[in-house]
Amino acid sequence: MKTRAAVLRDVDKDWEVTELDLDQPKQGEVLIRYVASGLCHSDDHLRTGDIPVRYPIVGGHEGAGIIEEVGAGVTRFKPGDHAVCSFLPVCGHCRFCARGKGNLCDLGYLLVNNSLVDETYRFHGGGEDFGQMCLVGTFSQYAVVSEHSAVKIDEDLPLDVAALVGCGVPTGWGSAVNAGGVRTGDTTVVYGVGGVGINAVQGAAFAGARHVIAVDPVPHKLEAASRLGATHTAATAEEAQEIVSEVTRGVGADQALVTMGVVTEEVIAAAFAAVSKGGTVVVTGLSGPTAKTVHLTGFELTLFEKRLQGTLFGGGNPFEEIPRMLELYRSGHLKLDELVTTRYRLDEVNQGYLDLLDGRNVRGLLIHEH
Repeated sequence: MKTRAAVLRDVDKDWEVTELDLDQPKQGEVLIRYVASGLCHSDDHLRTGDIPVRYPIVGGHEGAGIIEEVGAGVTRFKPGDHAVCSFLPVCGHCRFCARGKGNLCDLGYLLVNNSLVDETYRFHGGGEDFGQMCLVGTFSQYAVVSEHSAVKIDEDLPLDVAALVGCGVPTGWGSAVNAGGVRTGDTTVVYGVGGVGINAVQGAAFAGARHVIAVDPVPHKLEAASRLGATHTAATAEEAQEIVSEVTRGVGADQALVTMGVVTEEVIAAAFAAVSKGGTVVVTGLSGPTAKTVHLTGFELTLFEKRLQGTLFGGGNPFEEIPRMLELYRSGHLKLDELVTTRYRLDEVNQGYLDLLDGRNVRGLLIHEH
């Protein structure tokens, strides 16, 4: 079948919307018709080369849609089911899945080549095989994905905002609640309140943090953070440090969550300085694979027992966290509709990323037209 998709052909190229051929689903795979996809900063890391992948590639890793067809052996889905795609495949039986760490599933090795589980490709065009970002390729009208990469959801949930729980929402929320271990009465600082950080704010507030300090240079993002749980806002790390010192009487924050789109050495250092003895710095954002962004004093690390924690998908299992986020949305404890700043058509994908990089959006949403 044919499908229109936004693709990258190489580093530093713009997104190109083109028509591709799409194979039918094979063993253990499903054909999904995407309704919506989030415009996440991670896809821009494909353009800059900060995430190494094989090109050409169909972009998008945060999407929701309707199952159109199932391949042999599929037990989780039937045609007509609604699903959110997980940008991390979860096999359910490797050593990490067995430990409850589905976000670290051994199938993650496929993310570099962006093939499906059998290490072949379903998108083709001009004599080339196209990979799909995180094995899902949500910037396409249709895609074939492994059933290990899709989570069934209730049909009454709106698919446009449900797309956001495929990545940014549980990643941010879990950075606070799982990786950061925010508890009642804590002081939590969030550096960067875009599509991930804004949900770290929500998670910290929900967990009962007494002070949630949102740090971002963009005023409208700070306004959104204030509406969604931040008790204080700061435009710079220096301002945030002053607030931390004031509200904790010089003790320091319990957690500092680094959720900005591109992590720098300076922000890591500021986060480390902001936390108290026994405090935790959670690094969720990315930088290039060769960039050395962590330079800290071992003296303070040891004597103050500070903790530096990396996290992927907020440290949670996608097949558990995605339904959990949607139940919190249904109950009103998690805000999703309020995260969406602008909706775009597929042909507007480059404008969507310009708006993201210019700080205009908390979260852009790509709506597919069929």
